[in-house]
Amino acid sequence: MASFLLIHGAWHGGWCFDRLVPRLEALGHAVAAPTLPGIGGTELELAGTSLDRWGAFIVEQARALPGPVILVGHSRAGIAISMAAERDPDAFAALVYLTAFLVPPGQSMFDVRESFPRDPTFESGLSEAARGAALAISRDAAIATFYGDCAPSDQDWAASHLVPEPIGPMVVPLALTEGRYGSVPRHYIECTLDRAIPIAQQRAMQQAQPCASATTLESAHSPFLSMPERLADMLHSIVERI
Repeated sequence: MASFLLIHGAWHGGWCFDRLVPRLEALGHAVAAPTLPGIGGTELELAGTSLDRWGAFIVEQARALPGPVILVGHSRAGIAISMAAERDPDAFAALVYLTAFLVPPGQSMFDVRESFPRDPTFESGLSEAARGAALAISRDAAIATFYGDCAPSDQDWAASHLVPEPIGPMVVPLALTEGRYGSVPRHYIECTLDRAIPIAQQRAMQQAQPCASATTLESAHSPFLSMPERLADMLHSIVERI
């Protein structure tokens, strides 16, 4: 069996994996789902949040788990897990991008995001927070963009937990090398009904940076809420490939 280190996306915290964690544990795996530093913090903490800090934190978390460690990043966390792999590739047996940003070396998440079609509901729901150091998202925009196939009660629960997202990590070009980041096998889990990262963009990112495997869920942006058992089985199948 393996250890899964689950890293949440923007506006979320480790809480979003509450349904996925016990299902992976039932399959015999160790699981950790921490909240990244700075998330839910003060204005000063949000302003001081960096991608390097996230990378170091993830490596520290991974080194505390029994190996092999499979690092899973959802959405924005794609940039965080890539940075962690660059920092310490030996800490990870595999990287899994769960409908996540797979950003090429030398580009930032915002650079890649610019290629996406604009979603008026999402864009209109964004606002500055923490004196410009973070972005907040409205409840309605979050539900429409992230939780379209979730039960109404789950939509309300998740939306009530969202917090401002620091901008700093998203604007930094990723300094990734083939010898370090590129040495860790990458896997991608697509979500075909995703409005946050549309399937065309998910596949364009994979074409630019091919992965060892790609599997598909007929899901919106948050399968850890809408179909946790199916997602757990899919992650378990990756263990069998490493």
